[in-house]
Amino acid sequence: MIMTRIPENDRDLMEQAIYLPMVLTILNRDLAVIHKSPFKLKQPYLELIEETMKVIQNELKNIKQYMRKEKLNVQQVSHDDAFTGFLFFYKGYEEQHNYFNPRIRNKVQELLSFYLYKRYIIQNKNTE
Repeated sequence: MIMTRIPENDRDLMEQAIYLPMVLTILNRDLAVIHKSPFKLKQPYLELIEETMKVIQNELKNIKQYMRKEKLNVQQVSHDDAFTGFLFFYKGYEEQHNYFNPRIRNKVQELLSFYLYKRYIIQNKNTE
């Protein structure tokens, strides 16, 4: 484990600022595929993806506002076949964080599942 000055909550938000744009990119590509596909009834799929994208965009907007207010920033600085490097700026400090690309893919897939349907399951459990 790397020693970090960044509290876990802020680091999680900074990671969301990395992952959520990737999720949006995938959903945008999926929208294009559905538009071109021979689905008999495309509209429900399009609505599901578009509504999911709105939720993610709103969450990303809130994260970016918080990061601006707290003087946090993340920049991708390197990328190769195995790792992607990010520079985390935290209240005057800089930290280099390297992420294993399969870990990024798995996290993005996990978030995609969450936003497409698991969040509804959680909402239903909380209302019971």
